[in-house]
Amino acid sequence: MADDITFYDEIEGYAGALSCRAGESVPLRVSTTAATFDVVVERWGAERVEVWSAEGVAGASVAAPADADSAGCHWPESLTVDTASDWTPGFYLVTLTAAGATTGRDVAHAGFVVRPTQPTQRALLVLATNTWNAYNTWGGKSLYTGGHRVSFRRPWARGLLARDGEDRDDRKARPVRFGEDDDSDGEIFQAWRMANGYTSAVGSTGWFTHERRFVEWAEPRGFGFDMAVSSDLHEPGCLDGYDVVLGIGHDEYWTAAARDAIDDHIKGGGNYVSLSGNTMFWQVRLEDDAGDPGLDHMVCHKYRAHLDDPVVGTENEATMAGLWCDPLVGRPEWSTIGAGSVFGLYHRFGNALANGTGGFTVTKPGHWMFEGTDLGWGDLLGGDHGIVGYETVGCPIQLDEYHEPHVRPVPGMPEDVTIVGLAMAGNLGVGDYPKSIAALSDQGDLEFLADRFYGGVTDDNKRRVRQGTAVLATCRPFGDTGGTVVTAGTTDWVYGLGRDRRVDQVTQNILDYVVPAGA
Repeated sequence: MADDITFYDEIEGYAGALSCRAGESVPLRVSTTAATFDVVVERWGAERVEVWSAEGVAGASVAAPADADSAGCHWPESLTVDTASDWTPGFYLVTLTAAGATTGRDVAHAGFVVRPTQPTQRALLVLATNTWNAYNTWGGKSLYTGGHRVSFRRPWARGLLARDGEDRDDRKARPVRFGEDDDSDGEIFQAWRMANGYTSAVGSTGWFTHERRFVEWAEPRGFGFDMAVSSDLHEPGCLDGYDVVLGIGHDEYWTAAARDAIDDHIKGGGNYVSLSGNTMFWQVRLEDDAGDPGLDHMVCHKYRAHLDDPVVGTENEATMAGLWCDPLVGRPEWSTIGAGSVFGLYHRFGNALANGTGGFTVTKPGHWMFEGTDLGWGDLLGGDHGIVGYETVGCPIQLDEYHEPHVRPVPGMPEDVTIVGLAMAGNLGVGDYPKSIAALSDQGDLEFLADRFYGGVTDDNKRRVRQGTAVLATCRPFGDTGGTVVTAGTTDWVYGLGRDRRVDQVTQNILDYVVPAGA
């Protein structure tokens, strides 16, 4: 039942816009078997604060179209949330409760971001909604289960935005305590999510899984930020006025327009912080209902892009909806963030480092990132809470005469990448993945990357991809006149926040560096 969550609950709904400006209206589109339903809207920051509600809204049952996954639901508008001009920028959770429905299946969640008309803070947090959408199986297929086009105009899979409680069992790279066996096949996670009626996507992405943890940690500490969603980066000038842009958790799917916006921001002296794993791995295109450029649906041909994407062989070949590091695209993610998943994609996931440390080994203890931590060379950062996992980004490394790691040069890699911490990471082939994988069983990153990046599925090329190194690093990808990029190359960094004082301190040092006080 957890593998097909379409109408698993007796009420479903979605917001008609992923984001809006304060003062604008957001339509809600709801389908329910109940005669009426209630709505509560809360801003989810350091805590959840109710800002709007409606009771006894008339319900109507509307079917999901056969192509809801790829073309959206197109449900009629049930009601409208009128935001106010004084609503604080941030993420707003919409809770829909069906009157008289079965307990446990009577609640659904939607959500939207409120953006300011002008920047109110010096930092902008961009929610990875493209990645949320890639994993969303509501209405049929996701990009991991055979789809190549997924719509934003449908409900989010249950558990992506909100769920009850949290523990180690809701993680795909579950931390291993002393004396415990690893969960390399993801069986503990599988049992947990099936018992709760969730898809495997909840261990990979979503507001509750990643960005929510950062927000709940940062706001009480006085770190202020505005908020946007992935597709907002298409808006000209969207980053004007911000000193730093933040990406948190699992920011895997990027459009060319979004990459351009971030690159231009950095070139102009702005900073970028990526506390994310598998970042910028796939290029996507956004389309409207007619297949023209728009913001309604997302296209990515992934493993078959070089074979199936109609732009291949045309003048638009560089927009191919596949790997950013594919030779046909020629814009590897490391040219922006100084690291890439070809050089290390998994840690404590399946057969990739099943008994890995779960933390970064410190290699440059005198670096500003470690001030106030008392960490020395070779010490482990974040191992108790497994901050390294389940997906990562890394660098090909070589050691100098002092045994300090440096980046082995590869085309597109910035010249000044400084590695301050590392962890062994690897890639997985067909048959190596755990049961908790969200993808089809015929997709092997090991074979695919060996073929597309190194030029063939040979034993030697597979070995190049299988063994890698995740990194905690900094760089200035556009030279001294540009801004700084900080990359903590792991999806699970946020699981250390509020739990590990050293992870807290390193994160605070990063934020203080990219947004210096009084500047």
